Amino acid sequence: MDATTSGPPSIQYHNIVDQQIASIVSPLPPFIRQQRHCFGDSSPGEFPLAASPSIVLHVLTSCNLDPQDLAKLEATCFFFRQPAHFEPDTELSISELAALDMCQKRAIFKPMTVEEKENLKQRCGGSWKLVLRFLLAGEACCRREKSQAIAGPGHSIAVTSSGAVYSFGSNSSGQLGHGTLEEEWQPRRIRSLQGIQIIQAAAGAGKTMLISDSGRVYAFGKDSFGEAEYGAQGSKLVTTPTPVESLKNIFVVQAAIGNFFTAVLSREGRVYTFSWGNDTKLGHQTDPNDQEPHPLLGPLENIPVVQIAAGYCYLLALACQPSGMSVYSVGCGLGGKLGHGSRTDEKLPRLIEQFQLLNLQPAVVAAGAWHAAVVGKDGRVCTWGWGRYGCLGHGNEDCESAPKVVEGLNKIKAVHVATGDYTTFVVSEDGDVYSFGCGESSSLGHHAGADGQENRHTNVLSPELVTSLKEVKERVVQISLTNSIYWNAHTFALMESGKLYAFGAGDKGQLGMELLDQQSERGKPERVDVDLS
Repeated sequence: MDATTSGPPSIQYHNIVDQQIASIVSPLPPFIRQQRHCFGDSSPGEFPLAASPSIVLHVLTSCNLDPQDLAKLEATCFFFRQPAHFEPDTELSISELAALDMCQKRAIFKPMTVEEKENLKQRCGGSWKLVLRFLLAGEACCRREKSQAIAGPGHSIAVTSSGAVYSFGSNSSGQLGHGTLEEEWQPRRIRSLQGIQIIQAAAGAGKTMLISDSGRVYAFGKDSFGEAEYGAQGSKLVTTPTPVESLKNIFVVQAAIGNFFTAVLSREGRVYTFSWGNDTKLGHQTDPNDQEPHPLLGPLENIPVVQIAAGYCYLLALACQPSGMSVYSVGCGLGGKLGHGSRTDEKLPRLIEQFQLLNLQPAVVAAGAWHAAVVGKDGRVCTWGWGRYGCLGHGNEDCESAPKVVEGLNKIKAVHVATGDYTTFVVSEDGDVYSFGCGESSSLGHHAGADGQENRHTNVLSPELVTSLKEVKERVVQISLTNSIYWNAHTFALMESGKLYAFGAGDKGQLGMELLDQQSERGKPERVDVDLS
């Protein structure tokens, strides 16, 4: 075969004249260090943020920076603290404008008048960054405008992320809101609320309160704000959601139903109470059937509050001050549950000073019947009050009259806490759940021990991982449990996906599912047939 026709083509070689590299590559100009300034005069070579402040403002707002980060920008760079010359206030800095823009995104802030917004600004300390911190703190601790489940005494309320409401369980006082007195064993939507978006719910014995995105309060069940939890009914029963007329001029964002009294929190961070019934508590004298809200007197009159929590004859308030977050307590001091190092009653709200000594910034408060808990910004958990059944999580049943860090949780970062009648649950940032305290009604979720034997009624003195929820393989974002001394407890675990799981007492249908014959409780979390996403 002819190699010239069958082989690969030959390669032609050419002589390449050697050249100096310098003659091929064009010389580089001498290196000039370019200065980048936060504030410049638009001269060549600079990075003048001042030339496009609107872009900077957009970036700050869209990144949803923390108010502390905005404050740090102001502290470290002149550009961020000088007047930006933008409407609505030409004297505001870029950081202040970014904070104001982020405030405008909040549902409870949007409808405020210019005067109301300015008053809130002054109440929070004179800065939009402080207003933003106030609004964000309230959203974080109350799941405002998010799905939520409430495990009330014998009945349950579930709110979807879109503001629809489902109820189920005991209905002897019409507290389910369906216009009847019949129990419901499956979640049933409250149809009369069609077109009304609910952002918060509270459940007490025989009573339910709902709060809309417009600040209106709807109540049904016992027609009373201050009856004893167990005993006579109100003067009448209300079986469908009815606006509370005495609160029509107050934009309410949260309600808390305690024993013998009810408290509400306004958009501006003011606390009002109904029916305390004794002038040695809470600073005002009312009768058990009082229908009028009374401003909480004392130090909190001029300090904005972001969350309230009600227990057995006492109230906790999480306050937002320029210096940081703090907790105030007022009412009955039995068992040391007010947290002041004594068992003395407090007529007016009093600052719990122990958190300063612990160097802990409170982020969430919870008031059980006889004990209380706080989650700090750093993830530490403190408990105090009556320690019966180990509900404080310190490995014993001792009382603590001042907040004490739960050492058994020092390896996790907590983000949420819930308390009931001698029971406590803690949710970590990973979505794991820990519980301790009274195991009655299987409400702790510890359905089986390491040996496989049933131990669901055992009291737990130190925090234990709720493995039954871990097995669900979903991240828990909220826990709610019954806070009552007369009703058997049940517990809800709300997942990030919107799925709801329930366990504990279910003899009235409060778990949202039918039980087998002779059963009165569920020891293992079971899925509730309702989607809260």
